[in-house]
Amino acid sequence: MSPTPLPPEQHTPAAWYGPEMAARSDWIVSLTLADLDEIHRALQTWKARPDAGPAPLAPTDFPLPSLGPRLLSVRRELIDGRGFVLLKGMPVFDWSREDCAMAFIGLGAHLGRARSQNAAGHLLGHVRDVGLASTDPNVRIYQTPERQTFHTDSCDVVGLLCLREAKAGGDSLLVSSTTLFNEMRRRRPDLAELLFEPVATDRRGEVPVGMKPWFEIPVLNWHEGFLTALYQRQYVDSAQRFEQAPRLSPQHVEALDLFDSLANDPAMHLTMRLAPGDMQFVHNHTMLHDRTGFEDWPDADRRRHLLRLWLAVPGARPLPEVFRQRYGSIEIGDRGGIVVPGTVPSVTLA
Repeated sequence: MSPTPLPPEQHTPAAWYGPEMAARSDWIVSLTLADLDEIHRALQTWKARPDAGPAPLAPTDFPLPSLGPRLLSVRRELIDGRGFVLLKGMPVFDWSREDCAMAFIGLGAHLGRARSQNAAGHLLGHVRDVGLASTDPNVRIYQTPERQTFHTDSCDVVGLLCLREAKAGGDSLLVSSTTLFNEMRRRRPDLAELLFEPVATDRRGEVPVGMKPWFEIPVLNWHEGFLTALYQRQYVDSAQRFEQAPRLSPQHVEALDLFDSLANDPAMHLTMRLAPGDMQFVHNHTMLHDRTGFEDWPDADRRRHLLRLWLAVPGARPLPEVFRQRYGSIEIGDRGGIVVPGTVPSVTLA
């Protein structure tokens, strides 16, 4: 039994159902020609700076006088509202891949601070099939064409820019972890309680100094009035390969199975297909995201390719102490990401 009562049912904008959200369009923001002109000017100004680094990482590096204030509203919607937004219109077929990447990073800088996404220190991730398989315990699933399953990333907000889409599959799915909690609380409160107990999650070979090759954080966390999720079922299961990792009891497995079953219910989740030029931003603390498996194009120039940002967001919610195991710091605006011995932040645009 949990040492404290379950949190109350959550009635926040983040507690939504997929079919209801699919009938709405207020989560879609289309960039105008004026927006693109402003982005292009900021891009050219940045590239002309004699001290310009590989990418604009701060709002002052990428001034957006008109679009910038609207992005602040997007940020507020992400962390206090429904928890996701789709920006459409990056001209990925008209601009070079490097310019699109820099523009994406510049837009992201108005939402938060870029964090390292892997042991190599990449601030800009490249999500594509690199010929690996998740059966290798040191491979992360985004490097494969396999289905990812519903999960969170280790940051406040994750952003994706679609450069090229797959021949088939590769659809994006979102579900509210807040809604999943509400449903489990109504149906099986005994199992919901177990999700507030620590569970071992595999670090997949990316181990910070002084840490175990897994971390132990509950799937659901109740802290200062906020319900926060952290979850990746495949990595929970693969952590059982370590003899010293806490064992999953049959009851814990039942709780995780119900959580997954609810997430996979079409009555719960929202499905969208990211088209080239689409930018999706998702609040990890209230949303789980997923990607279906895909078949890619044989032509290398057409193969599925998304860019990814992990962002630490100013004004975000407080996180419990246990998140230090994964986030390193829990300081708002300066937390999350993966840092191991030898990690040096870098940006690879292509």
